Amino acid sequence: MMSALYTASSTASGGRQGSVKSSDGTLDLALSMPKGLGGTEKEGTTNPEQLFSAGYSACFDSALQLVAGQAKKRITSAVTAEVSIEKQGAGFGLSVKLIAEMEGVTQEEAEELMEKAHAVCPYSRAIEGNVKVERTAVAK
Repeated sequence: MMSALYTASSTASGGRQGSVKSSDGTLDLALSMPKGLGGTEKEGTTNPEQLFSAGYSACFDSALQLVAGQAKKRITSAVTAEVSIEKQGAGFGLSVKLIAEMEGVTQEEAEELMEKAHAVCPYSRAIEGNVKVERTAVAK
């Protein structure tokens, strides 16, 4: 096993109706169940899917910048990760739509960078084969 370069630690209590806090206290959030899952979706709260979406979009945008730099391309980018929870068999699963908007490249180059970023992004690699990820590259 490889040695960790960085470890993040957060603790949740109360499940989807509780709270989550990072070990350094930077993240300290109340959780509530989304209305789409039968909850009350209280104002000012978040949920695991929003947190995953935020992490994945930030990580993927970073991977996109990395592969663009390696290809000697200067881009401005924004990545949106739409994370859905859905019924899968007897349980639940996730699906993701990644939309990467890039300025400074052609549509063909944007699609190529998207595929390269998907191959190196730790989130993409972690869910490979377990979560359907639909990728859309948009050159602006």
